[in-house]
Formats: sequence, C-alpha cells, structure tokens
Amino acid sequence: MNILSSLQVKTEAARLGFSACGLAPAAPLPKERAEALHRWLAAGMHGEMGYLERHASLRLDPTLLVPGARTVVSVALNYYPAATPPEGGFRLARYALGLDYHDVVRQRLRALLAAIGAENDGRPCCDTAPVDEHYWAVRCGLGWQGRNGQLIIPGAGSYFFLGELILTRPADHYDEPSAPRCGTCSRCVKACPGGALNGDGTMDARRCLSYLTIEQRGPLPSGTGRLMGRCFYGCDRCSETCPWNRFARPTDVEAFAPRPGLLDMTDEAWLRLSPEEYRTLFKGSAVKRAKYEGLMRNIREAAGF
Repeated sequence: MNILSSLQVKTEAARLGFSACGLAPAAPLPKERAEALHRWLAAGMHGEMGYLERHASLRLDPTLLVPGARTVVSVALNYYPAATPPEGGFRLARYALGLDYHDVVRQRLRALLAAIGAENDGRPCCDTAPVDEHYWAVRCGLGWQGRNGQLIIPGAGSYFFLGELILTRPADHYDEPSAPRCGTCSRCVKACPGGALNGDGTMDARRCLSYLTIEQRGPLPSGTGRLMGRCFYGCDRCSETCPWNRFARPTDVEAFAPRPGLLDMTDEAWLRLSPEEYRTLFKGSAVKRAKYEGLMRNIREAAGF
C-alpha cells in the first residue's frame, strides 16, 4: 500500500495557506469521549440540532464514515479579521464577515488531496460531515480544547476554522495529541452571557447565543436581546476574553476579509434591510444559514423591539 509522507502532507498544507496541520491514525474515539457525547445528547444540550443525534455513531468512528480509513489529517485556517464594524453599532461574529468558510476550507482540502496524490483515497470534511473536529484537532497535535469547547493553538489562539481529510492510506508518522494548557483560567465560562459553558469543554447549546441566533428557528427565548448586546449573529464573547487570543494575528486569506458593505452598515440600515439587500450583502456567506427572516428576527431582538 502507498504510504503517506507526513512531511509532504504538512509541507503542502503550509503551501496552501493552512496555519497548522497534523496526522493521527483513524480509529474509533475513546470510550470516555463516546460516553460524554451520549450523556450530552441525553441531556438535550444539542437543542434542535437533531443531526448530531442521528449521526452519532459516524461521529464516533471515522472508519464508519469512510470505510477502510487509516489516517485522519487535521488542518486549521486562520480567519481573524483585520477590520471589524465600528464599536457600538450592530455587528456579526468575526467568522461571518467574509465568505462561507465551508467552501473556502473545502476547496483547499481538495487541493491538498491533489497535492499529495490522494484524490481517490479519502474524503475532505469541513463542518459538513459527522466528524468530531475538535477531538481530531487535539489528537493530531494542533492544540487543545479549551473550556469554551474551541480549539486553542499555542501562540496563536482560537480564531481558526478546522477541516479534515479522512484517508484510506496509512502515514509514515503520526503526531502526538496536545495536552490542555488552560490551567485554572475560567474567563470564558464567566464571560458567557447565557451561562452556556459547562467548564469542561462542553456547552448547553440551548443557552448559547451562537446557537440561538443561527440554528434555532422561531421566536427567541425571552430576554435574549439583553444578552446579545450589539452582536445579532453569533457571539465572540468567550473568544474575546481568552488570554491565548492575545496572540491572534489578522488572516491573510482574502476570502475572509470583511466585505466593505458590511463595515459600512449603520444600525438604521440593518433595521430596514430588504430581502434584496440581504441577498446582495450575504451572497456566498455562511450567514445565509439563518435566512432573511431569522436575521431580521435577531436584529429586532438586539434593538429591543
């Protein structure tokens, strides 16, 4: 069998602009990780995200998702924007200011597959398949999972999109998993407006502003607007308070640069946003997941209406 060169994979990943890359043998997740997922689902902390329950078995074993899988390659791509909307006005979470990360990361993953000659030997994934992305990023040595559930890369922070290649070829070298380095810090837990963070890397999605403003359909729970502040799509509070993000540096990925139209929007313009303006402003954006009706619901809630 043709064996992957770990050095080649990492060299090509760096050439394609990925910020970090690591490899691990494909295998079922550890028993304790599987049990924790089942407890979390049984407690209903996934909210309306039923797909997490439906595909739990695949999430826990990449060899079920890709039969014959031998290697998982985990990559990270920096999205930290150089510019954000003016302070005090309505705004979106940083990750949503550019183009849809699913498309951007997946395109680079396909290029990585081609560069290592593995186009027919696996599957690229970027938040579009039942993969425990944070587990594999840690297992591949990229960083550790913080108390807010996000991957934290040493000396770089947590403003990264993750992606994976699940390959049917073995590699000549695998990376060691990263050890947690949050210490006694719990700033993210204290900063979470809805008290969604459990402190162990898990969260109750039903209390998370990112979930409520993006995934939940229908009316928002009473009092959500007070918790939202001025951010009507997603939430960066746990990232903003993380000491490791003092190392964050602006991305050089042009697709993640904030669109000038977004930076120019005023509160009044957001409140009178039309469906046509919405389609133009968010063409090719992940924000479309919330749909026009959901976005206007959020804006009105943030405005106190």
